[in-house]
Amino acid sequence: QVQLVESGGGLVKAGGSLRLSCAASGSIFSINTMGWYCQAPGKQRELVATITSGGVTNYADSVKGRFAISRDNAKNTVYLQMNSLKPEDTAVYYCNAAVRTPRASYALEYWGKGTLVTVSS
Repeated sequence: QVQLVESGGGLVKAGGSLRLSCAASGSIFSINTMGWYCQAPGKQRELVATITSGGVTNYADSVKGRFAISRDNAKNTVYLQMNSLKPEDTAVYYCNAAVRTPRASYALEYWGKGTLVTVSS
């Protein structure tokens, strides 16, 4: 089994910053792409940012220049530095990872339970 546990959410004023972390644990052989997604009330879950095992990043247009994704492969951890936060960034943020377990020949997608980010105006 593989678990993803997010941390770092909370309440922040507009213009402020937060740093989210997500640690993967369990029976892990390798982790391919890791990423962050968000879901605001009444909306569908959507991509925020992804990062490959080699460090190639991809961002939603709405967060480019404000958010930065990074990862520590030795710790199986992905981070999301969120700067210049806006009220519209308010959402539950979910960690996602494509994980290959030791006995598997391909990676499966795993999700964390989410961490709430609330940005007040």
